[in-house]
Amino acid sequence: MRFSEDRLAGFACAAGAQRRVHVWEPAAPRAVMLAIHGGMAHGGDYVTPALYFRAHGIATVAYDLCGHQDARRVDIPGFDVFLDDSVRFLAWVKHSYPGLPIYVMGHSMGALIATHLGLGRFAGDADIKGYILSSPYYVNAIKVSPLLLALAGVLGVVAPRMKVPLTPLTDLLTHDAAITARHHVDERDGIRATELTVRFGNALTAAQQGLASRMAAWTHPLFVVVAGDDKLADADAAEAMLHMIAPALLTYQRHPHNYHENFNELNREQIFADILAWMATMR
Repeated sequence: MRFSEDRLAGFACAAGAQRRVHVWEPAAPRAVMLAIHGGMAHGGDYVTPALYFRAHGIATVAYDLCGHQDARRVDIPGFDVFLDDSVRFLAWVKHSYPGLPIYVMGHSMGALIATHLGLGRFAGDADIKGYILSSPYYVNAIKVSPLLLALAGVLGVVAPRMKVPLTPLTDLLTHDAAITARHHVDERDGIRATELTVRFGNALTAAQQGLASRMAAWTHPLFVVVAGDDKLADADAAEAMLHMIAPALLTYQRHPHNYHENFNELNREQIFADILAWMATMR
């Protein structure tokens, strides 16, 4: 397997297409991570935390999100497709790992998706014991041309699949040179996207709007790690939003020197150990 998976699986998404599932699992898992990857990435990106948690008896399963599977340019019909597919994926996880406690893990856009799920579709699910988020993409840190912002709505209607101009940021995701090199190989091989459409960008913007006003309604145990030197997601904005959550529910870390991908950063082993300790407090 390309990302050290124990196996690959699949499930039928809401539209009927098959979504690839990357599976890392010990012989007798005691819990399972339902992992949601970031924008323009793929489920295999969870290899680093997955191998750590597998060694501690925890399975990790991550599916390739709509518009991302083997895609060079990401396009989606709307943000709800992520929520619809994740509901199907949760059912797949429960069928595959009956009776095991489930933790929802999300990075970047995956953390944005997980937040919407926790506030909506997954709310009240007793099988989900907690949420683990990295660098939640609540507010964009990338400066966008005012002209492009003004045109985004129109272009989303008349040219939804038009490519959005992007500044290359692959070298600013982690300080780990080996993982950065892997990302570049994935881009070369067409399994990690390098382009996005106007429609995809608009969908993310719409999902971010109004989220702050809902954060106080969060009801689940939550572990969050924010990267202080994040070039993609606004760390200060995320911190302010997260602290709207009841303090008893929130375990919060901010690592000032980390780039965006906390789970791939040089201090990741300590982050994983802290997550494992937090999980041990869940009932």
